[in-house]
Amino acid sequence: MSAPKGGSLRATATRMIHQVAHEGQSLGQLLPPITATLPVDERGRLQDWCFGSCRWWHRLQAELQTRLRKPLPRRNAMLESLLILGLYQLRFTRIAPHAAIHETVETARELGAPKSLTGLVNGILRNALRDGEPPFESDAVHYSHPEWLVAKIKANWPEQWPALLEANNCKPPMTLRFNRQHHDQQSAQSALADAGITASPGELAANAIRLAEPCPVDRIPGFHEGYFSVQDEAAQLCTELLELEPGQRVLDACAAPGGKTGAILEAEPRLSEVVAMDMDRDRLGLITENLERTGTHARLIAADAAETDSWWDGTEFDRILLDAPCSGTGVIRRHPDIKLLRRETDIAELADTQLRLLEGCWSTLRNGGRLVYATCSVLQQENKRIIQRFINSHMDAQLVPITLDWGEETGYGRQLITGSQDQDGFFYACLVKSPAHWV
Repeated sequence: MSAPKGGSLRATATRMIHQVAHEGQSLGQLLPPITATLPVDERGRLQDWCFGSCRWWHRLQAELQTRLRKPLPRRNAMLESLLILGLYQLRFTRIAPHAAIHETVETARELGAPKSLTGLVNGILRNALRDGEPPFESDAVHYSHPEWLVAKIKANWPEQWPALLEANNCKPPMTLRFNRQHHDQQSAQSALADAGITASPGELAANAIRLAEPCPVDRIPGFHEGYFSVQDEAAQLCTELLELEPGQRVLDACAAPGGKTGAILEAEPRLSEVVAMDMDRDRLGLITENLERTGTHARLIAADAAETDSWWDGTEFDRILLDAPCSGTGVIRRHPDIKLLRRETDIAELADTQLRLLEGCWSTLRNGGRLVYATCSVLQQENKRIIQRFINSHMDAQLVPITLDWGEETGYGRQLITGSQDQDGFFYACLVKSPAHWV
């Protein structure tokens, strides 16, 4: 079954779903070049079909397997993606069922399927409509997650796992961070209300505002002038934990796309210097865009933060934010393709990278300085166990308790579990460099 370029919106969605499921590409890479060319209504449909099909892939694939007499051959993988999209529209959208079936069959023809396969598509979807959804064989199917991830989350969170997995399948809110150099909570809400945007204060972060409904950033008053930024509440907490003061030198070690760098500069504009780093030189451009929009400045470096010989000038930092690369298991609701892209073997590799980054950054921190370690993961292997391993091997590392009233205390930092207060899943730990701790 071929996959010609162009064509209908469903064909475009099918190709993207296929590229995620069978070629390992992410929707974050695939969607922007296409959605930028589409009208708003088509953009929304394409995003919903792609995100929804990835969100419910494991559940829909399990149903599809029960309806096939034998597995589809690899050469028909595109057809599998189309059937997943068709089942998604039947199970989770308000599209009229017969219209969904008809358009899916037409898309099969458009993608070059022979008559035998278009008949298969028609039969499977009509039977699915007639029979309803089959019983679920496992928690992994019910919650539409890979088996290995369900097992890890159950082991890490034996009481909270059902709510966590459920939250991963919910559409997240749109949350803003207002720039305190231009707004306080009251004036920020008033500005949004004047623009016809219903919003309420966040529950966790001081500068957070949650929108009742997502909206294009062009509708947000002052967005392009840096008065507001889009950032989940959990991610906003880093600036409070850094305890920034005038004159400090700050490192944002894994900074792209720059949301936290901007938040740092907004929170304390009198810092002596902010250095924002990322290994990917291309992603430094995203930091530049964010800083230009907010009217702030940082020194940008393209380097691996762990390889200090390649970038560090020997001047120590007062504060370091290490928002380490991670599994992203705390932001699955925003990036449901993580369920298809992440592999169990990735976790140990990521943990090694996280520890290596922590080691490198620690050597650049002054005595008495503070390092905030953060991930958007809910897996202890990337979070509390990293901090535990680091403290056990560094007598000058002192864990500072986080006394703020959010998340779960783990003994080595605090964990926000996805959706517990309608926020992303995030982990934070605060470490202070204390030579006296050697004694």
